[in-house]
Amino acid sequence: MIPMSRTLIVFTSLAALPAVGCYVEARTADAEEVEAPPPEPPPPAVEVVPASPGPEYVWIAGYHRWDGRAYVWVRGHYDRRPRERAQWVRGHWDRRARGHVWIEAHWE
Repeated sequence: MIPMSRTLIVFTSLAALPAVGCYVEARTADAEEVEAPPPEPPPPAVEVVPASPGPEYVWIAGYHRWDGRAYVWVRGHYDRRPRERAQWVRGHWDRRARGHVWIEAHWE
């Protein structure tokens, strides 16, 4: 017979696996591969950058996000860097074996 505490640890560890898998899949599940060359995004909108809410905040400039059919403007905003050397990566098209995939903007 397996001790109760060991059973609980194994069960808890296994219960967390689907959540981890869902997080990883969420980054790629929305990626829709298209065969045609990706369209160029429109020029960025002119934005007035407001005063920073604090020294730990970074201005993320507005950008056009691909929604599967067209580009949608996402307004600029301040955000805290998730870690000291994190860099903001703008949304972009990534070439794949059979076409292109839109990669959402994110911290790296």
